Amino acid sequence: MQFLDRIVTLILSGIMIIGVYQFYFFTQRFTANRVKIYNSPLDEKIPYWPIWSWVYSFLYYPAILYLNWIIVDMRQFTMIALTFVCLMFLQMMCFVAFPVATPAHWRTINQGKTASEKFLQLVQKYDDSSNCFPSMHVSVATLTAMFALPTLGPVVFLFPTLIGFSCLFTKQHYFIDLPFGALLGWLAYQVYPFVMQV
Repeated sequence: MQFLDRIVTLILSGIMIIGVYQFYFFTQRFTANRVKIYNSPLDEKIPYWPIWSWVYSFLYYPAILYLNWIIVDMRQFTMIALTFVCLMFLQMMCFVAFPVATPAHWRTINQGKTASEKFLQLVQKYDDSSNCFPSMHVSVATLTAMFALPTLGPVVFLFPTLIGFSCLFTKQHYFIDLPFGALLGWLAYQVYPFVMQV
């Protein structure tokens, strides 16, 4: 793929990320059922480490955009983009049908005293406490890792693992949201071999 094509795919990827997230915000406002909040002793024992907010956001997006540098042609880009759209569709169905939010005290624990906490407050200003199940951060990270696996090898699974830790230590998710997010990302990846053969 030519350099200009890679720049175009990078721009299109950025537009997709911004555009697709509007559906995420939509499902925070409209749900089919009552929003549930779990009383989870396991999750209450997980420490709050706001420094992980940097991993939660600043590792997440560059790793996704990295895929633009391993794509071989525009058809592959289109099919990978379609796979991410399929994942978003599955994710939105879960959010509407099974709305889950984190407890209010997970937000108030953030006093905004450090740079990490201030950044996390900025993230939480746009990212409501709902849309927890399954973790979209983990599902997207898993799907991204599956695409990067042939190029980078098993080390790519450090990405969804670190994202998973960041989800827990920033109190953005329950533990149960993580494996189901990974499963959803894996399921979405199964679309890719099918569409590439069409």
